[in-house]
Amino acid sequence: MKFPLRILFFLICGLVVPAFAHPVAQGAMEVHITRAGVIVKARVSVEEIFVESSLSGNKRDATTLDQLWPEHGKYLLGHLFLSADGKGLQGEVSNIEKPAKPGADQFVVYELRYILPPGGEAPRHLLIRENLLNEFMFAPGNAWEATFVTRIQQEEQPAQEALLLSCKQPIDFVCDWGHPGASAAGAATGASAGIDRGRLFADYTRYGIMHILEGWDHLLFMAALVLAAVTLGDLIKVVTAFTVAHTITLTVSVLNIVRLSPRIVEPMIALSIVFVAVQNVFWPKRTRGWSRLAVAFGFGLFHGLGFAGGLLEAMQGLPSIAIGVAIAAFSLGVEIGHQSVVLPVFFGLRLAARTRREETARHQLQLMAMRGGSALISFAGAFYLVAALRG
Repeated sequence: MKFPLRILFFLICGLVVPAFAHPVAQGAMEVHITRAGVIVKARVSVEEIFVESSLSGNKRDATTLDQLWPEHGKYLLGHLFLSADGKGLQGEVSNIEKPAKPGADQFVVYELRYILPPGGEAPRHLLIRENLLNEFMFAPGNAWEATFVTRIQQEEQPAQEALLLSCKQPIDFVCDWGHPGASAAGAATGASAGIDRGRLFADYTRYGIMHILEGWDHLLFMAALVLAAVTLGDLIKVVTAFTVAHTITLTVSVLNIVRLSPRIVEPMIALSIVFVAVQNVFWPKRTRGWSRLAVAFGFGLFHGLGFAGGLLEAMQGLPSIAIGVAIAAFSLGVEIGHQSVVLPVFFGLRLAARTRREETARHQLQLMAMRGGSALISFAGAFYLVAALRG
């Protein structure tokens, strides 16, 4: 199919790229390890390909989609790193499965082959790393990234399912050539075949924490909530309400029960930041009690949908137990991330207020901090809202 790339970039990249607050391209990967080498099948989202192509400063020779897919294959090879027993492997693109139609929700499947040096032993230790899209900034301090839900199949062994590969979370896999057909990890832990629940839980908990610490939309929203919190109990309640809502919509979205277009979700996430911040500035008395809990819960529903994005497609075909563990662990990580941010800010503000001896002075300082900080947050949220509405 011939289609001018500059027109396609205008239609897709010009609309999709500026609109997303969650600059994460989610895909899936299958890794097959043999005694002679490694075969990788990377299911890469078209969104990731267009982000890389549109933001790259390098001139491209590709003028059609049929030429674009191989160009991204070269980029993929340059940013996906495999090493066996400490030695880097050189790969090549052996096959490309093109999408049936162009669109940000489609996928391209790249088959990459990595050959071991002739005469060497079967690999005992495989390390997989990647830094895809990290050189491109979505916003200051907020880089794009690509993540992959990964399945590893060692020859003569059961597959390991649902491993998470990201730029900050490599996959360290130990091969077992001595016991064909036996899953040492599964036998030792009693886990379902091919699922290391402990590793899966740890990976997605860590990912949930980093999702909050590196997600500026969440941080802005949380900052607006903490500025208005009067007591520690109020703060914990409002943050937990947000996390519960976030978990509900993440779950129903991943299970394909409810899905909303990013054109709705992303502006609502931006609006949540502006709404809470403006409420802090002009109606501070309405920032407490059940009304604030309802606001945190209501907007938390949209924040959960914002993350889900391509997660369903990335986890396609996984056992239900793996999906359940991943969602539970990710939600726990989100809550840990929230509390690790808001508690220090809350106690820092309270400590600053105690420097004032008079109760009136303390109240004035807290009100100034809430209104001043919320005003800045509202401007940041408004900037993001404009960008989201462009989509």
